[in-house]
Amino acid sequence: MNVLDELRNLDINDTGRWPLAFRITFITLIFLAAAGLGYYLMVKDKIPTLEQYQAEEDQLWQTFVNKQRKAANLEAYKQQLTEIERSFGAMLRQLPGETEIPSLLVDISQTGLSAGLEEELFQPQAEIRKDFYAEKPINIELTGHYHQMGEFVSGVAALPRIVTLHDMSIKPRDEKDGSPDDLVLTVTAKTYRYIDEEEEVLEQ
Repeated sequence: MNVLDELRNLDINDTGRWPLAFRITFITLIFLAAAGLGYYLMVKDKIPTLEQYQAEEDQLWQTFVNKQRKAANLEAYKQQLTEIERSFGAMLRQLPGETEIPSLLVDISQTGLSAGLEEELFQPQAEIRKDFYAEKPINIELTGHYHQMGEFVSGVAALPRIVTLHDMSIKPRDEKDGSPDDLVLTVTAKTYRYIDEEEEVLEQ
C-alpha cells in the first residue's frame, strides 16, 4: 500500500491508530498552524511598538555611554575649566581700565620715539564696543629707518597691556620731505578695554 492509499484510509476521529510518521507530521502541522495564527493575532501588530522600544533602548544606551564617559573625565574637565578661568583672568588683567587708556596711548607714542622714529601722525579714534570689551584704534604714521620700525614693533609687543597692530604698510619717504633712506610706516594700533558689569548696567 502506497502513501496515498494510507492517507485515504486514515480515520480523522481515530488519530491514535495512525502510523507514527503520520501522527508526528499531523502534530507538527497543527503546531505550525497554531504558531502562525498566534503570530498573526498577537505578535504582528506589536512589531512596530517593539521596534520603537528597541530604538529608544539604543538611544538611551548611547546617552548612558556619553554620560559615563563625561563622568569618567569629570576631574580632567574641572582642571581644564580652572586653567581656562585662570588664563581668562590673566588676559583680562592685560586689558586696561578706562582711566588707564590715556597713559597707554602715551606709552605707545613713547615707544615710537624711543626707537628713533619721527611721529607724523598719532590719532586716536572713537571707541568701538564689542561683547565684553571695547576696542580703541589709533591711526599712526612714523618715519625713520627699517630697523627702527622693527624696534618699534618689538617695543609695542613688549608693553604690559594688549596692543595689536593692523593694516601695516611701509613705503619710501618722499625725498623732498627728508632723507632718501627714510621710510614711512603707516599702521593702526588697537588697544582694548574691559567693560565691567557696572558700566553695562549704566548703559542700559
